Amino acid sequence: MTIAGPLSGIVIVDLTRVLAGPFCTLLLADLGARVIKVEQPSKGDDSRAYGPFINGKSGYFVAQNRGKESIALDLKAREDVAILHRLLRKADVLVENFRPGTMDRLGLGWDALKERYPRLVYAATSGFGRTGPYAQRPAYDVIAQAMGGIMSLTGHEGGPPTRVGSSVGDLGAGLFTALGIVSALHDRNRTGEGMLIDVAMLDSQIGLLENAVIRYYATGQSPKPAGARHSSIAPFEPYRARNGHIVIACGNDELFRRLAACLGRPDLALDPRFSENAHRSDHVLALKDALEEILLPQDVEHWLDVLGAAGIPCAPINDIAHACADPQVKARNMIVPIEDETLPGVRIAGLPIKMSAYPDRDRRSAAPDLDADRARILADFPEQ
Repeated sequence: MTIAGPLSGIVIVDLTRVLAGPFCTLLLADLGARVIKVEQPSKGDDSRAYGPFINGKSGYFVAQNRGKESIALDLKAREDVAILHRLLRKADVLVENFRPGTMDRLGLGWDALKERYPRLVYAATSGFGRTGPYAQRPAYDVIAQAMGGIMSLTGHEGGPPTRVGSSVGDLGAGLFTALGIVSALHDRNRTGEGMLIDVAMLDSQIGLLENAVIRYYATGQSPKPAGARHSSIAPFEPYRARNGHIVIACGNDELFRRLAACLGRPDLALDPRFSENAHRSDHVLALKDALEEILLPQDVEHWLDVLGAAGIPCAPINDIAHACADPQVKARNMIVPIEDETLPGVRIAGLPIKMSAYPDRDRRSAAPDLDADRARILADFPEQ
């Protein structure tokens, strides 16, 4: 089930469920690690019950757990804990996303395992981390988005609180956990010792706030939602054309001068309101009116051709169907089939990391059925 990659030979014991942890271990599996998913007997990962369902299988589960193996273990049963220790004797990494203290109560926390397995990298992802006054609180993605400030930046000023459309609270924590694991494995090559990695969803949201934190400290005011535009770059948002919207992004003054010339209005770049980025950001609504007056007589496709030929960063606003069908996305193997005969025609997201030393596969392995790999796992991790 494992594939050739930079993490080939690395064994991950995956005790995670739902999204943050499974997304982390999905990335590690795509990079070549052997990921053994330990699931609750009879029920499995909670996400096996999440839609959409395709031929009785959870598409949600499949998307985050493809390329892994599954074994069902009851971590409260002595004989099953003994099997887990068989895995840990040969494992490089354990990943869990229980609430802090849960693994300690099972006798499987970091303090217990580091003595027995000194080379083990132990990665814990949780809502609020292992320290601080909120450590024992439960959390889901929307909780992290709400508390981490990103919901206050999303949507339109005066509108209702808006969650980001994908689960960045979970996904951000998963990305940081994967980065922490790879860093810890590199450190182990130097020191010979494992370590504890503690990643919180709330911390991860703060880490992803881009320039919002520095803007707050620079101005003393919390940034407001800016709709689809950028808070400090203009033009940098969707603009109306005759049959829809086109996104135009000019990250410097030279690009704006080129845009103005391309639109047949070089005078816009001489207007004191628009001559420099800081001025354009201060007069962003006037700039939008000026650009849309030029854009509205023609279709989006016309402007994509004109601006694209001039090297102006621009784009249509794709829905998911159009994004999946985009020739660039397809050429980069970012929408690929899954090797599961029960899911004919189903495609999933590929791996964004492309490496010269390893081929970028044009398909992905199936997600495991619950406990489907028990026999092979027990054979590969025998009792001593």
